[in-house]
Order: sequence, then C-alpha cells, then structure tokens
Amino acid sequence: MTPSAGPTPAAAGGRTPGAAVDRLVEVVGLLRRHCPWTAALTHEALLRYLVEETYELYEAVDDVVRADDPPPALLEELQGELGDVLYQVVLHAQLASESSAFGLADVAGGLTAKLVRRNPHVFAPDGSSVVEAGGPPASLDEIVETWHAVKRREKPARRSPFDGIPRHLPALALAATTLQRAGAPLAGVADGAADGTAAGTEDGTEDGTGGDVPARRDPEDGHIGAAPMAEARIGRALLELTRQSLLAGVDPERALRRAVLEFQEQDAAGDESAGTHRAG
Repeated sequence: MTPSAGPTPAAAGGRTPGAAVDRLVEVVGLLRRHCPWTAALTHEALLRYLVEETYELYEAVDDVVRADDPPPALLEELQGELGDVLYQVVLHAQLASESSAFGLADVAGGLTAKLVRRNPHVFAPDGSSVVEAGGPPASLDEIVETWHAVKRREKPARRSPFDGIPRHLPALALAATTLQRAGAPLAGVADGAADGTAAGTEDGTEDGTGGDVPARRDPEDGHIGAAPMAEARIGRALLELTRQSLLAGVDPERALRRAVLEFQEQDAAGDESAGTHRAG
C-alpha cells in the first residue's frame, strides 16, 4: 500500500505537479507520434524496462535510506529514478489511451478513489476530510482491519488470501508476502529455525507490510521495519543459507519458490477442508 499523502506536494521551486505532469503526457504523446523507436513500443516490449527501472529505483531509495545525511548526488539520483518509473507508467497509460481503453487521468482517478475508500479514518465517502471535523483517531489495528475489509468488498471473487500476489515476485519477497497473507503466527513457521523465531524480528512478530496494508511502526522509535541488529542478523543468516544451497548444488531461488507454492497449496487445502474463506 502506498502511504496516504500529506499536504499537496510541491516541487522545490514551489510548483505543484499538475502542469509538469501535463507537459510530460504531452511529450510522451509527441514521442509516440514522431519517434519511430517510441512508436514501436508495446505493453509487452516495455515489461523488461519496467522491471529494470523498478530495481534501479529500489536501489536509489535504499541508498538514501542507508545514508544518515544523504548528499545531493543521492537525492538527485532518487529523483531521476522516480522519473524513470513515472515514464513507464505514463507510457503504459498512453498505449492504453491509443486503444481507447483508458488514460492517465483514469489511472490517477482510480487510485485516488481507492485511497479514499480504503482510508475512512481520513476521508468521508465524498472524498472530503474527516480529520478536520475532529473525532477519535483510528488505531493502527483498526486502520489495517478496515483496509482489509474494504479490499474484500472490492474483490469478492478472491477466495484465497494468496489471490493477487504476483507469481513473478522474487522468491524471498513471494515468501514474505505469502506468510503475511496467511495470517498465521510467524514464529516457528519454518522447520530448522535456529532460535524458534521468525525471520525479520527478534520475537517472531510480523514487521512488514507486504506491499498491501499500512505498515506498523515501532513504538520505541517510530520507524517502520526491523531493528538494525535484527536486520543484520537475518541478512547474515540468509546469506549463509544461500551459500549452503550453492554448496549442495541447489538453486536457492527455485527451491524457495517451490516451497512457497507448496505452502500456499497446503494452506488453501486446509481452508477448503475447514470450509473457511480468507480472501487476500
């Protein structure tokens, strides 16, 4: 889930993004009409670039996060990578508009409407702010539960908590999202855990968002995610497990992916036999 926005964002020069985005859409449209290379692009052809640009953005964000005081060069790199991913979004929307499917305005409008629906602690159904009207603030648990409840109403066809998880996720991300969606206690999920706790935390509790729900914050320091000591410990353990996999002649990516898919099948079979329904 993308965190809810604060005040209307403005560029360093005080401009709002509207005019700049309009110009970007105009430029992309002109490239589609007058640049042979851009004109030849298709949704399929753009997939590899979307993946590459997303990983480059991930790296740029991580570089900034890891720097105590990010230098201008890192921030400039982050700005550039955000632009490259935005270009992919605008290109895909432009291709869709050329086939009269939808345009960038529809994409932005759909996202805005979804954020309003899924955050009733901030917005009334008409999109107006309920925060200014006062009232008790929602707890983090209430926010997460409401997000899930609204999502279930939006996607009634989903019968499994794993529906909607991209199968092309890297195996480790697929594993983390699967375990979080399963909703079961994470402690002791995997056989052979050295200390009986789940990866990522000291006490086996969930600490991530899975890209799907609001993140929980550490009450001690207000930061999202695991403590640095736990992160470093788990990172070393994963690195060592990867080394052992290679020594055994096992592809760690494929092994983990197959284990995750097997877990999903077993979990879904358990739901079916129990007659329960937990949509993602």
